[in-house]
Amino acid sequence: MSETVAFTIEGDDGSTDEVAVPAALLEMLAEGDEPAAGIIGDLALFSCAQRVHATVHHAEGEPDDDLAAVEEETMELFEERFGASFSELTGHSH
Repeated sequence: MSETVAFTIEGDDGSTDEVAVPAALLEMLAEGDEPAAGIIGDLALFSCAQRVHATVHHAEGEPDDDLAAVEEETMELFEERFGASFSELTGHSH
């Protein structure tokens, strides 16, 4: 097995989880001297944005107001972090 890098995720409620990823993956994804934790943070938010987008726009039926608000907030946080909208970075818009 190749070398891995472990990360601990800590929630506001005191819960924790650990995830390990291949070190080579981090090297591949790094932009310049970007820290490994930043890469994992980017991946986490990107994944959340993809999931909520799919739930709101690609599931059957119309989303309720609460779900639409969660998507809106997630996309605002996404744009703050990445400096571009989800649709700009993915080439996928509605």
